[in-house]
Amino acid sequence: MKPVIRVTPPGPKAKAIVRRNDKVQSNSINHVYPLVIKKAAGVNFEDVDGNRYLDFNSGIAVMNFGHENPKIANAIYKQSKIETHGAFLDFYEELPVRFSEELVKLFPGSMKLNRVFLSNSGTESVEAAIKLSRYCTKKKWLASFSGAFHGRTMGSLSLTYAKKVHREGFDPFLPVVHLPYSNPYRCPVGAKDNCADACIEEINDILRKNGLSNEIAALFIEPIQGEGGYVVPEEGFIKEIRKICSENEILLVDDEVQSGCYRTGKFLAIEHFNVKPDIVCLSKALGGGLPLGATVFNEKLNTWPPGSHASTFGGNLTACAAGLEVIKLMEDKKLGPNVIKKGNYIMKFLKDLQEESRAIGDVRGIGLMIGIEIVKDKITKEPDGKLRDKIVYKAFERGLSLLGAGESAIRIAPPLIIAKSDIDYGLEILSNVIKDVG
Repeated sequence: MKPVIRVTPPGPKAKAIVRRNDKVQSNSINHVYPLVIKKAAGVNFEDVDGNRYLDFNSGIAVMNFGHENPKIANAIYKQSKIETHGAFLDFYEELPVRFSEELVKLFPGSMKLNRVFLSNSGTESVEAAIKLSRYCTKKKWLASFSGAFHGRTMGSLSLTYAKKVHREGFDPFLPVVHLPYSNPYRCPVGAKDNCADACIEEINDILRKNGLSNEIAALFIEPIQGEGGYVVPEEGFIKEIRKICSENEILLVDDEVQSGCYRTGKFLAIEHFNVKPDIVCLSKALGGGLPLGATVFNEKLNTWPPGSHASTFGGNLTACAAGLEVIKLMEDKKLGPNVIKKGNYIMKFLKDLQEESRAIGDVRGIGLMIGIEIVKDKITKEPDGKLRDKIVYKAFERGLSLLGAGESAIRIAPPLIIAKSDIDYGLEILSNVIKDVG
């Protein structure tokens, strides 16, 4: 539905709740703008002052099938009338077993990933992958990339390397080497062409010079970087990373927390690159709005003993009930092609807008995971984070909910079920804002 602004946001009720929030909530939480949501349905929010917004971020890629999806909501309600929590940690429950059985069916058979550890979030799914990889390989070092975001708990935070504020003051970290990630628009090693080749050469040099080739348990990669700026690597980069891992007996961990569950038109974003990981981390959209994470791995890695890792709420019954409905929705054969079609439509619009705007340096993405790079100058490619933030805030004032990513990018990640008319409403607002302030 079209956004409707009845009271200039934030309205009086929103302001009052923000004041209350600021007196009781932790200061560590970064609120991008004062949107105080009262209810949500489909692709829309309504705030406490009666304004209606269009959601172009899906709760950070969580609500893939829309807010208050009736099938998911009904599954949650039905399960809550039976049992909400048993003790999957100590006893057995059929529902988490069924969820895991159905989940592994979504993976390409060639990946041979058939073991599941259930948790409550993306960062927990990554923590499980860290522990599993270190246990199986008996190695201590890990690797991730510049611009990476894998979570905020201590293990996953050791891998995260997107923003200074995420890490400052929280060391010491686990032993992690951070490697250059192929960013064709702004290459981290300064290459003007063939950024992927230059990054791979640099990675090999780093591993060789530091004597780490045989010391790394696992390399964690986002096939498309999320918090780092919705960065799509150059063709061939991830295949070369797979090759490095195989040659050095390093496990390749695919973090699909934000890019998975058909966000890019395929169940896993890494499928676009024809690469087989050893471990996959999932969360966000997997639970349909409830906390649910999964670490999925090969039978050969299932060597850790009972009691070595577990979670009180991992495999929560209500979350698994919601997750089963999400799986059913993902099994729709039309879902992937429709996501690609909608993504291509948005990309064309944004590419045309890029030609007209001095502020848009780059448009990239796959499916409905699209990034817009805001710059001070198209030639120098100097990031303009302040202008990006202004665009995001002005869009909020006009009824479009956006989020930034990286230093100066805007992420476009609406629910996968968004209609063309709603896409057009959102793009019209975004276009007008960029023309007005950019």
